[in-house]
Amino acid sequence: MRKVQLGDSNLYVSELALGCMSLGTERKQANYIIDQALDYGINYLDTADLYDQGRNEEIVGEAIKKRRNDIVLATKVGNHLKEDGSWYWDPSKAYIKSQVKSSLKRLQTDHIDLYQLHGGTIEDPIDETIEAFEELVEEGVIRYYGISSIRPNVIKQFVNKASIQSVMMQYSIFDRRAEEEILPLLQKQKISVVTRGSLAKGMLTKDALSITQAKAQKGYLDYRQDELLSTIKQLIDLLNRDQTLTGLAIQYALQNGAVSSIVAGASSSTQLSENVKALEQSFTTAQLEQVAHIAKQNKYEKHR
Repeated sequence: MRKVQLGDSNLYVSELALGCMSLGTERKQANYIIDQALDYGINYLDTADLYDQGRNEEIVGEAIKKRRNDIVLATKVGNHLKEDGSWYWDPSKAYIKSQVKSSLKRLQTDHIDLYQLHGGTIEDPIDETIEAFEELVEEGVIRYYGISSIRPNVIKQFVNKASIQSVMMQYSIFDRRAEEEILPLLQKQKISVVTRGSLAKGMLTKDALSITQAKAQKGYLDYRQDELLSTIKQLIDLLNRDQTLTGLAIQYALQNGAVSSIVAGASSSTQLSENVKALEQSFTTAQLEQVAHIAKQNKYEKHR
């Protein structure tokens, strides 16, 4: 599997990453999926301290400890966990520097390759947050840092003030909000985008129509349900015999020059295999251009 440089760092990540949130808490099954992902050539694993109240990091750490040097390990911080399982937003320097110790322990490692702020608002103490990450880099506890955000104003602050290598953001055929305002900026600054939600909650997979009918009665972003169904049918009509909607969704996101990797979850071996096979498909420039004509060019209105 092709590896792409993350920002201007020394990290090279697989074009398809394993989003570990979907692994569940059954350790044996999770280990199997992670091993399979690594065997496919996926070297980039993404988790967070919030997932299953830290259990996800524990499962990932146990699964990779014998292959740690082969992996780009990413996790996230900022959601302050409480003993009762609830959490609140806390981007403070004190919390970030204390919580990283807990993540390292759960992950059974002495460093994190990519440490990401798990959200953020424009009202946050951004300078203080950046200072925490910079100190962790100097201490060798993390190699690089980034943010996970869809908020243009927050992203711009970190681009201007911080040495981030990546921005994780929602980006798909159904969510093109970043295309005009943020993706060109990040590409110019050599900051990589790693996407989440590129399969749009399953609405861009082989089960697209049934999932959309069952789970999108209220629509999705600025799409009504009937618009989603109509758009899916038009996208399916674009496909050739050996192509899938999952492949089209992944390749549409990857063809943007700012995007380095697609973070896709997998709760089963079959789902992981389908994602890998989708990555291997090729699409013509004309097909990808037609997608942009079929799908809406969404705009950032909320979540600034």
